[in-house]
Amino acid sequence: MTTYVLAGGCFWCLDAVYRNIKGVQAVVSGYTAGQTTNPTYEYVCTGETGHTEAVKITFDETVIPSDIVLDIFFLIHDPTTLNRQGADVGTQYRSGMYYVDDNQKDAFESARNRAQQKWDTPIVTEIEKLDTFYDAEAYHQDYFANNPGNGYCSVVITPKVIKARRSYADWFQNN
Repeated sequence: MTTYVLAGGCFWCLDAVYRNIKGVQAVVSGYTAGQTTNPTYEYVCTGETGHTEAVKITFDETVIPSDIVLDIFFLIHDPTTLNRQGADVGTQYRSGMYYVDDNQKDAFESARNRAQQKWDTPIVTEIEKLDTFYDAEAYHQDYFANNPGNGYCSVVITPKVIKARRSYADWFQNN
């Protein structure tokens, strides 16, 4: 099993997409890359913790290649906007990849380089060593599936799920 920690705006979006990918064993929404110990959602939302909303994705590379996992990441968010994804603004919504070893760092840099070929503006996704990942509160886990009537889910998350499903149909479960 391989685990990546990725941040691409609101963690609900990444969580919703990756839970539908073949070979993904677990997705945990949480916080990383900040200076506050045991941050809460409310505190992270202030922008004062330094943390970003992120997901910890554990997947089986014998089922899905790591390159596909990373290419999906760059597809479902805009890696060229600093501290912003759509209407979500602040450092807690920055784009980031957090590695545990040099192999992950190399894989992340390669993925960012592949993605840059598809964007006209520079990618601002940070690639940093993972320090601590804090699990988000229980109500953030699998938020999309648990809140189907939520407006944010309909307007923001659903289009990302559809986009990923269209581009990576062979990797989606239940197609």
